[in-house]
Amino acid sequence: MTTRQQLQVPSFFDGQNAGKWVYRPDLTHLFDESQAWKGRYGVKPSAIDRFRLHLLLIDVQKDFCYPEGTLYVGGRSGKGAIEDNVRISEFIYRELPKISEITTTFDTHFAYQIFFPWFWVDRDGKSLSQHTMIRIHDNGRRLVNILPDGTVLKDDVKPNPAIASWVCEGNYTWLEKQAFFYCQELAKGGKYTLYLWPPHCILGSDGHALSGVVHEARQFHSFVRGNQSWGEVKGTHPLTENYSVLSPEVLMRWDGKPLAQKNARFIKTLLSEGAVVIAGQAASHCVRSSIDDLLGEILAKDPELAKKVYIMQDCMSSVVVPDGKGGYIADFTPQAEESLAKFQAAGMYVVDSTDPVESWPELKKLAA
Repeated sequence: MTTRQQLQVPSFFDGQNAGKWVYRPDLTHLFDESQAWKGRYGVKPSAIDRFRLHLLLIDVQKDFCYPEGTLYVGGRSGKGAIEDNVRISEFIYRELPKISEITTTFDTHFAYQIFFPWFWVDRDGKSLSQHTMIRIHDNGRRLVNILPDGTVLKDDVKPNPAIASWVCEGNYTWLEKQAFFYCQELAKGGKYTLYLWPPHCILGSDGHALSGVVHEARQFHSFVRGNQSWGEVKGTHPLTENYSVLSPEVLMRWDGKPLAQKNARFIKTLLSEGAVVIAGQAASHCVRSSIDDLLGEILAKDPELAKKVYIMQDCMSSVVVPDGKGGYIADFTPQAEESLAKFQAAGMYVVDSTDPVESWPELKKLAA
């Protein structure tokens, strides 16, 4: 890894664009700018990097990154993802010769998924509401719809019968068993209760696209360093959540057959890199879950590998849902803070993007 002084952020970058839903870069102009930049600073192709630093950006998509999005991650400040994306972009430009590869994940959904309200119906056949949860009740005999504070809204909720024809070849009894088993598995795992989110990152929608300034920065990096702008798709299976890019929440069906599988190829890629830097949205959910799964793979292989992971705490925010009265319907900030402490205790490093990477703990030793 070169110890070259940090580069200046290019003149075309405007942080104000991080708050503009409609902003999108002109890639032809960006390529021309990148070639001039490459010549000016003498930046070499990433293929010859002796030490590989991999930047993993989790779900920096429009629906999460703008107030116009259906699931804006504003954090407690209300400006979370917008300000995070400015810092992410500036980090890429300043540290561009040191970043070998950038992978962006794409949360990718369709109309009916187990975490959307209309996947479910109450006893009257009506769809459920956003920002509520499904939980096993009465000693495991039925599923109920509750508020985040535990208040029961609807008794005896079930999967929507209309979807059985394509999700399980019309076998509605199988679907009921699978839905109940899924909630059992979530409870057993202890990570999440099934939360019903607003529709977000629907494939084909504007909200599925990356934030314009982050897309601009990752493409500029790709053009300068001659490396592909890789992406990892997650979340398309209708019967499981997929917060983590490395694995869905539940891997098995109620009948013992496989439901989904881990992203073994990408796990192998991350474990083989010289260092992995992680940022994105949301700290309380998809970032948290991805790092948690990565840590699990590290502990199974070699706990010392945790020292190769750097978490940019100033480039991620937590899901906070305001109630319009000065309070919150839900605030997942404590869960994110608890997880950061856990990851740090396991040997991962929590860092700030504004500090030069050479100053990050152990990085010089890793690159030596």
